[in-house]
Amino acid sequence: MPAATQNIASSAIMLYDKQVTGFLHQTLAQLFESAAVPTPSHVPGMTINGITPDSRTVQPGYLYVAIQGTQADGHRFIPQAIERGAAAILGDREYLICSVPYIKVEEPRVAMALLSAAFYGFPGRRLTVIGVTGTDGKTTTANLIYQILLQAGCRSGIISTVNATIGQEVLDTGFHVTTPEAPEVQRFLARMVAAGLTHVVLEATSHGLSQHRVTACEFDVAVVTNITHEHLDYHGSFDAYRAAKARLFTGLSSTHAKTQGNPRTAVLNQDDSSFNYLASICPGKKIPYYLKAEDSQEPVDSDLYASAIRQSPSGLFFEVKGPGFNFQVQSQLVGLFNVSNCLAAIGVTVVALGLPPEAAQRGINIMPGVPGRMERIDLGQAFTAIVDFAHTPNALKVALETVRESIRQAPGPGRVIVVFGSAGLRDALKRRMMAEVAVCLADQTIFTAEDPRTESLDGILAEMAGGAESKQGIEGQTFWRIPDRGEAIRFAVRKARTGDVVIACGKGHEQSMAFGDQEFPWDDRVAMRAALAEHLGIPGPLMPYLPTQVSS
Repeated sequence: MPAATQNIASSAIMLYDKQVTGFLHQTLAQLFESAAVPTPSHVPGMTINGITPDSRTVQPGYLYVAIQGTQADGHRFIPQAIERGAAAILGDREYLICSVPYIKVEEPRVAMALLSAAFYGFPGRRLTVIGVTGTDGKTTTANLIYQILLQAGCRSGIISTVNATIGQEVLDTGFHVTTPEAPEVQRFLARMVAAGLTHVVLEATSHGLSQHRVTACEFDVAVVTNITHEHLDYHGSFDAYRAAKARLFTGLSSTHAKTQGNPRTAVLNQDDSSFNYLASICPGKKIPYYLKAEDSQEPVDSDLYASAIRQSPSGLFFEVKGPGFNFQVQSQLVGLFNVSNCLAAIGVTVVALGLPPEAAQRGINIMPGVPGRMERIDLGQAFTAIVDFAHTPNALKVALETVRESIRQAPGPGRVIVVFGSAGLRDALKRRMMAEVAVCLADQTIFTAEDPRTESLDGILAEMAGGAESKQGIEGQTFWRIPDRGEAIRFAVRKARTGDVVIACGKGHEQSMAFGDQEFPWDDRVAMRAALAEHLGIPGPLMPYLPTQVSS
């Protein structure tokens, strides 16, 4: 998480600590005992006021957890943490000489998660916790589940990569997609308990799972949307990436007994390649869901599936059948992939939790969409403009297939014009893969910046151009390289004709763009509105600034 975002998030969450003071001000020894964290070191009895892995957010009386990260070693920042008032240090190095107690543990991230849960009185044990993971569709599925819970009368909260909702309060969870760190997650859960909530939907990324950010959350139901190519830069291989996702499901067996009951149920996508693997390792009850093909064999009564699917530019219509129910669904969402997301939500709520089908119908029907997910930007132009978060090969494929289908249903010919990039210091293999997808499914493709970080943007674009050319793309005719993202969106808008679709992919709801070590304010939706307003000659927002504007 960028420093500015982490400070904002931590400050906002700190305001809620006053409402959960019943669990604060425990001694460090008490926390270690209740969390059952083994350590060969002596644990002192001083009072702890907070826990953090970021030396910049340490406050007097905090436990600072030194973690070896991908970019830096937290042990280097112990002096800064002590200077800011840290009462004790937790790390995995051999004994370090500090002016405050230093406690060595084998796995600092696991210890931090368990200690954070203990610090807040294990809030997950007093909530029904639903975990949502997958490569694509997590946020949409999490919000669908959340809306259904509300329609069923459940007092519910949600923690997603977009925001956290606690009652009527909405908090940002960061500029970029990641599950918050364990202390923040536990603060959110504790705040929900204090607010009288009974259910929470928690989006669990592969990083969040592998880094134990959601350990000790006490999941009752786990659902997967899909597992496709992503984050191989971090996980090393697809198998390792899939195994990280699987932790959400294998962890169901360790959920503590709860007075409200433990469904301990896995909801799995039978249409996805991950199904057999996850089904073989999941303990307890499993609920498969799938889209029924017209020529498929007759399903059994216990199956959960969608059939009679109809798509239109205004939404989806389909029939859902499951164990003991059969009902019609109408959704404002578009794209066949969202039928699958709706099914996943129904599997969690109606099948696993036993909520009324009517609540699912209402919750799905009223949800207008998720910010930055197939979000239309309309200033009166003669073509369709969309901003979408698609940043993986599979997500880009289904996004382009969806807009292609909308054009097919519309009168007259139309073209698909797509703008996207590929992040620096991230999975490099997907650069060529996404470029290949784009030139095969879009009529015109513009490659541009997308968080290049410290990598050469020209180098990233060259890799993407190579992928396009491998699929017979022709630079200057079917694809272009425009480093400045604002100018790339302007270029796409200028090229658009009546009936076309311009879609900017990869950033969605995100609020910044990373160049070097700096985050620049950026919102694709603002950029699209700026480009459309300029094109139409009407008042509109200014195009956000990026450092590439100087050389574009």
